[in-house]
Amino acid sequence: MDHIDNIIALINLAIWGFLFLIFIFKLLTSIRIVPTQSAYIVERLGKYKKTLNAGIHVLTPFFDRVAFIQDLKEETIEVPPQMCFTRDNVQVEVDGVIYISVIDPERASYGITDYRFGSIQLAQTTMRSVFGTLDLDTTFEEREVINAKIVNVLSEVGSTWGVRVHRYEIKNIVPPNSVRDAMERQMTAEREKRAKIAKSEGEKQSRINTSEGVKQESINRSEGEMQRVINEAEGTASEILALASATSKAIENIAMAITSPGGQDAVYLDLSQKYLQQLDKLGNEATQIIFPADLRNPHDLLQQAGINKVATK
Repeated sequence: MDHIDNIIALINLAIWGFLFLIFIFKLLTSIRIVPTQSAYIVERLGKYKKTLNAGIHVLTPFFDRVAFIQDLKEETIEVPPQMCFTRDNVQVEVDGVIYISVIDPERASYGITDYRFGSIQLAQTTMRSVFGTLDLDTTFEEREVINAKIVNVLSEVGSTWGVRVHRYEIKNIVPPNSVRDAMERQMTAEREKRAKIAKSEGEKQSRINTSEGVKQESINRSEGEMQRVINEAEGTASEILALASATSKAIENIAMAITSPGGQDAVYLDLSQKYLQQLDKLGNEATQIIFPADLRNPHDLLQQAGINKVATK
């Protein structure tokens, strides 16, 4: 009997010891330290009690519990690839990235079961509807428009879910292989077209430059020829003027010499000498010359040649 009582006492002691350990554990776990940019949602007996911000907090054991832990930092959510049809019935594969953060921990915990999954689904449905209004060629150019529309739709439900969508970015737009091949051929044709246009423009500009050079060369040659003619004319004119001036000066000097005393005799003597020298040269050449019959009087011969001595007064 004593043995049974001892066993019962040990069992009771073990039970109370276990309950004490549970109490100690609950007492210790009721002390919660919340890190920065985190929020703990506390429930008391299954009902929302309060939100714990950064710091140390003490909960009521056995009554309070942390039901949700929300991270307040901005996070990146991958949107899986999905098939979308454009307005011209081309099927493309599109994926993206959502940048989102929790601004109301209570609504993020109770407003929706999983705001991440809900944001992904809403982004995908919005993306399909937006792509359905665009042609394939414009989808690559309207990325910013598509991103803005998805952000607007997510922001409308953000207040209900307690989240804020900061950005949405389309990562890839992958058309079918046949469309990619056609686009590559089109781009190749466009590049060849631009290359031909650039080559023709270069040849055109080259011809223009060559013709301009020939034109300028012709102008320079004509201007040079004109300047040469002008210079030669001016040189000839200067030469004529100088010769005329020298001749005029010589005539003036001769006139002054003739009018001076003995000047006429000197002129007569010089002309007579030159005339006789010419007759001597003609006599040495094989030329027939007819002289007057009387060569004894040279004065008469000179007068017949037109060389007369003017008597001085």
